[in-house]
Amino acid sequence: MTIKELDNKYVLPTYARADVEFVSGKNAKLIDAKGKDYIDFTSGIAVVSVGHGNERLTNALCAQVKNMIHMSNLYYIAPQARAAEKLVLASGYDMRCFFGNSGAEANEGAIKIARKYGEKDGEIKRYKIITLDHSFHGRTITTVKATGQASMHNYFGPFPDGFVYAKNIDEIETLVDEHTVAVMIELVQGEGGVQPQDKEKVQNLAKFLKSKDVLLIVDEVQTGVYRTGKFLASNLYEIEPNVVTLAKGVGGGVPVGVVMTTLKDIFSAGDHGSTFGGNYLSSTAICEVMDILNEYDASGELAINMLLFDKALERFYNENQHLFTEKVGLGMMCGLRAKDADTLAKVINSAREHGVMVLKAGRNTLRLLPPLTITEEEIEEGFKRLSAAVKNI
Repeated sequence: MTIKELDNKYVLPTYARADVEFVSGKNAKLIDAKGKDYIDFTSGIAVVSVGHGNERLTNALCAQVKNMIHMSNLYYIAPQARAAEKLVLASGYDMRCFFGNSGAEANEGAIKIARKYGEKDGEIKRYKIITLDHSFHGRTITTVKATGQASMHNYFGPFPDGFVYAKNIDEIETLVDEHTVAVMIELVQGEGGVQPQDKEKVQNLAKFLKSKDVLLIVDEVQTGVYRTGKFLASNLYEIEPNVVTLAKGVGGGVPVGVVMTTLKDIFSAGDHGSTFGGNYLSSTAICEVMDILNEYDASGELAINMLLFDKALERFYNENQHLFTEKVGLGMMCGLRAKDADTLAKVINSAREHGVMVLKAGRNTLRLLPPLTITEEEIEEGFKRLSAAVKNI
């Protein structure tokens, strides 16, 4: 059987897969099973932050695998402690970390922190969590309900109670009541269409929530780890959340989820846990990715590459305003609003045929999430191919 036939026979059809099988990659270049090369403007949906086949990450993982892959969290794990230190220092916040395996798990942990914070003397006093329309917080039963998209709530109920949806940042304050314990937002909505929040409004919201003793949870699963230019989008917005969640790019491709919180003593032993979270393999990945990207940021290369990518995207947008209505996003989390869903589908399919990988996001958005280490040559080649792809649309 071919891989496609095996997949169709044995794998649940939860993805509308493109008919491509990749077999290797180097930084922002991919090779499929037929030998065709592609420029990757997706990085596995913001995961492959340091590029495909990164030599430093590969060497670090191989060295760790030869020694030990896993031991339970009942014992001290040296790279986990080091990974936590690197994340906290990079954030600039006074926090502690919990390690899981995915963004959904990280957000589950954040919700559990908020719910415990809302308990007083064993009695539930505050439990409501406000999220935004068009948000996306994960695929578990609880994080699906936290997601402010009605289409995500089909089939899987009954859901946990206590989630309230605001139309926008402005409406959040009006929804806070005596039962509200937290607000959870993305500073740039990813699945919701690469939509940044207004900085001043976010800062005002943070001040308001602090005055009401309501926790601010920032979901940085997609925006974190330098994706928007700073280590956290929260740094870029100059706010201090009570809880931050990370995943995707922090492991460079190894499954990782992290909850960071200023509530350093909120959990006691047994309140939360993970069999695989923060094991030797995943925490080694975090350590190496952080070292690579911290150096990349400090050298100025990250800022230069983000500027080069933005300028190339701006040129592409200006040349194709018959297809796109708006340029959106921050840093290397960016996109273009297509004039309609049909146009967007044609662009994505044609781009793949021309050897450049791009993504779809809500609100008819062409989403671009290249590896942070993408080179100038890869940027130029990718947009050259993308221009050829849309020429006859």
